[in-house]
Amino acid sequence: MLTVDAQVHIWGANTPERPWPARLEAHRDVPIGKDELLREMNTAGVDRAIIVPPSWEGDRNDLALEAAQAHPDRFAVMGRFDPEAPGARELLKTWRQQSGMLGLRFTFHTPILLPPLTEGRMDWVWAEAEKHGIPIMVLVTHSFAHLIDRIAERHPALKLVMDHLALTRNTKDEEAFRDIDKLLALAKRPNIAVKATALPCFTNDTYPYRRLHPYIRRVYDAFGPQRMFWGTDLSRLPCTYRKGVTMFTEEIPWLTAADKVWIMGCGVCEWVGWKL
Repeated sequence: MLTVDAQVHIWGANTPERPWPARLEAHRDVPIGKDELLREMNTAGVDRAIIVPPSWEGDRNDLALEAAQAHPDRFAVMGRFDPEAPGARELLKTWRQQSGMLGLRFTFHTPILLPPLTEGRMDWVWAEAEKHGIPIMVLVTHSFAHLIDRIAERHPALKLVMDHLALTRNTKDEEAFRDIDKLLALAKRPNIAVKATALPCFTNDTYPYRRLHPYIRRVYDAFGPQRMFWGTDLSRLPCTYRKGVTMFTEEIPWLTAADKVWIMGCGVCEWVGWKL
């Protein structure tokens, strides 16, 4: 079975030569590079990983693209993009022509990152991405899921992915999943999928995180295995990488073998166009 992590980060240090914007704190003090990530993947039995450049580095894709170009059989990128940068419209026309680049990823999960979504400054991006066949991953909270619903309705050929089940960071269990119905309502849009990523971060339970299983079942029932993508967000995972895998492959008894093929890798590769 192909195992593909739908979200991992690699990044470089915050230095005068490569400074970070004042957005968010990194998941950990010591950056993760491609070589460490490969070692972790080999130990955990992960075949491929989609690198998502982190918010705290700003709109940089350099390290991610270097990794994907050095190891095209192991890494691909959903890149960051500044829609207000000079030349942005022209850049988007050839976005997927960058070696290793699959699509776009936007983060709107904190007050400082939210305005481009709520103020309509992203509207042209959705239209251009639809036109050029560029899939997009988005991180929003449940409170703003309805905005993604409207985008999906206006742009039915645009493939969208809701990251981390649209959960709010630093929330756990019942608080985290209180408004899960707002995410499940999006399942009616065939152009929306979900990433079941970083889930152990949203519970006080311990492995195999059985408190999460009923919520996973609700997401599965709504979106189905072909629109539900496993992943870890490894740099903040509170368990070993291997347990992040086996939580889905060994500990959820109602998932069939066919379900796991889709959820653990084939689904996300098909959705974003990463050839098998």
